Amino acid sequence: MAVMITDTCINCDACIDECPATAIVSAEDSPLAFGEYTYVKPEKCIECVDSAVPKCADVCPTEGCIVWDMPYDAAHNEHFVDNESYVIRVHKKKGLLSPEVSPRPFRENITEVQREKNLSVGETLKLYNP
Repeated sequence: MAVMITDTCINCDACIDECPATAIVSAEDSPLAFGEYTYVKPEKCIECVDSAVPKCADVCPTEGCIVWDMPYDAAHNEHFVDNESYVIRVHKKKGLLSPEVSPRPFRENITEVQREKNLSVGETLKLYNP
């Protein structure tokens, strides 16, 4: 996944149309039973690795709303599969699209420490893209 939307989200949904991977859904379409705000599907997020800034964070009007999460890769499989904050999609043929089955690209310049602290995407990218 790599990015996550926090509870500071105002549900403006500006990020939904900007996501090139269609990984973001509105609160009412969230797969979470307690989904109260816009949700990022971790099995689809690509961190917009081909852009200077993830497009969702670039359009978000709420400072610090979009934060880094762990990379969606095999090393962090348990973080996503065994976590009530995520609902991973089940594919008809591939089964659960876990990080082991379907890893996603991520920004290697964002450290694991920054990700563990769920630092703001906007703030950390200012460090790398002055």
